[in-house]
Amino acid sequence: MPFVLPRLPYAANALEPYISRATIDFHYGKHHQAYVNNLNNLVPSTRFENASLEQIVMEAEGPVFNNGAQVWNHTFYFNGFSPSGRREPSGKLAEMIDRKYGSFGNFKAEFTKSATSIFGSGWAWFVIGKDGEPGILQESNAGNPLRSGNIPLLTFDVWEHAYYLDYQNNRAGYLQNLWNIIDWDAIGERFK
Repeated sequence: MPFVLPRLPYAANALEPYISRATIDFHYGKHHQAYVNNLNNLVPSTRFENASLEQIVMEAEGPVFNNGAQVWNHTFYFNGFSPSGRREPSGKLAEMIDRKYGSFGNFKAEFTKSATSIFGSGWAWFVIGKDGEPGILQESNAGNPLRSGNIPLLTFDVWEHAYYLDYQNNRAGYLQNLWNIIDWDAIGERFK
């Protein structure tokens, strides 16, 4: 069964002014779709022909991994946003962040610093590690924390196609503005 581009849980202009409709059309509509198309062209007659996306992320290498992980990563990224919703974590997730980082503000600063400092293209991830402790990871290119046994909760995409139309080369400005559209209710669902 071929992979399909999942529908966004909001309208293409719903994240404005932080992410423009033009960026959604380009990033989601063209880049994300291209990864889906590439993956569908790569998996026939391989052991991944009927595999789940998670199996591909965990086991594949080379172009199959790169495209499969980018489909997974982008789907995860886009589903962490909403035009409305809780803008700060609550409950046990908030307690865990406060315990590890001292405050939500400290966590945001550390996560943003990590994302800003990724050299080249990649992803910043907030995860629960194998030890049950929260952590911030940097992954280059199509890297995905599932491969090292982590449970991802939040990611920021720092490939230039994620922000160049709206922010040009101002990665820091893009990252700072993402905090205005993160949906901590959706992130909290991943924490269960």
